[in-house]
Amino acid sequence: MAVGNVNFPEMNKVSGIKLGTSNAGIKQTVRDDVLIVEMAVSATCAGVFTQNAFCAAPVHIAKKHLQQSPRWLLVNSGNANAGTGKQGMTDAESSCASLAAILKARSQQVLPFSTGVIGENLPVEKIEAALPAAVNILSEDNWDKAAHAIMTTDTFAKGASSVIEIEGQSITITGISKGAGMIQPNMATMLGFVATDAKISQSLLQKCLSTAAEESFNRITVDGDTSTNDACILMASGCSSAPEIIENNENYRVFSRAVIEVCKRLAELIIRDGEGATKLMRIRVEEAFSKEEALLVGKTIAHSPLVKTAFFASDPNWGRILAAVGRSGIEKMDLDKIEVYLDDVCIVKNGGRENSYTEEQGQSVMDKEEILVRVVLGRGSFIEEVLTCDFSYDYVRINAEYRT
Repeated sequence: MAVGNVNFPEMNKVSGIKLGTSNAGIKQTVRDDVLIVEMAVSATCAGVFTQNAFCAAPVHIAKKHLQQSPRWLLVNSGNANAGTGKQGMTDAESSCASLAAILKARSQQVLPFSTGVIGENLPVEKIEAALPAAVNILSEDNWDKAAHAIMTTDTFAKGASSVIEIEGQSITITGISKGAGMIQPNMATMLGFVATDAKISQSLLQKCLSTAAEESFNRITVDGDTSTNDACILMASGCSSAPEIIENNENYRVFSRAVIEVCKRLAELIIRDGEGATKLMRIRVEEAFSKEEALLVGKTIAHSPLVKTAFFASDPNWGRILAAVGRSGIEKMDLDKIEVYLDDVCIVKNGGRENSYTEEQGQSVMDKEEILVRVVLGRGSFIEEVLTCDFSYDYVRINAEYRT
């Protein structure tokens, strides 16, 4: 089940970025589960990774190889290669070496990524056998195939694409992501791959990606769990005719904003596909003392199982929202200044229920598929928004049956 419009968009090709997929039969044989991405020789590459201390073997290897001017990404779904100790590291390195041998490259030029079940050894032989087929169909047209190949419990493929103009020349930004559960990234989504044909240095590209991840993927949560495998990669082929993007000018601001918007769309699609989701909720905290304070309140509400189950039931149980605000950890909170709204309906004011509020008003909002929860703290000028979804019966079923 998905919330709202989730049709796969028209994906603009990115000159200098090719993609190829194949099926290795890692967990299923219905669709492709191996993806190879090839970057132009001129490309730069940036990455952000999970902050989970038990991060997967491919995360360790990708971080290390990222410093070696990578040219290829190797992605598999169906197996996370996490919690696999030294064998996992060996398997990740072996997969990189196998692809490098086919391409007559160095294994350090390959960044590995895995997603799927934790605690099972990577089926290296299956992946190696599938590599030639993926290499043989490398093309700039394969974004749709790539988006499907990285799915696990996702119910639809996720993509976003835009074209901007800088000094009369076009720059393309196209990306895919996957994720539906174990989402509270604290850096990025479970897996995200964004490409552009812009010319930009590696250091500035890294700054751009870090900013984009902070404003998009770090603002979503399905269940409050941070995966062992989260990674988001931004590739810049340098094949556009537009002038090189440099720091601290209008061109960089336009480019950075476009990257952020693509990442925001990919992040929102993850919430729309939250495991078992029937509703999308935007938790907007206004008049906070700081950005951190706004995010703390927003995520406390968004993480609350009681809030999320009330939304699934379309129950205007506003006391659960109020309780989440109260336990968020904000010091010296002035309850009389706090206002809480469901869409435009004020439910809390002056420390209690708004006098004009009726259950019928709350119910009319809760019956919607997409809902805005506004919390006005009355403490400052900062505004932040967190996206989340409800908890349904299907969330429990999907995760209870994940390994069966």
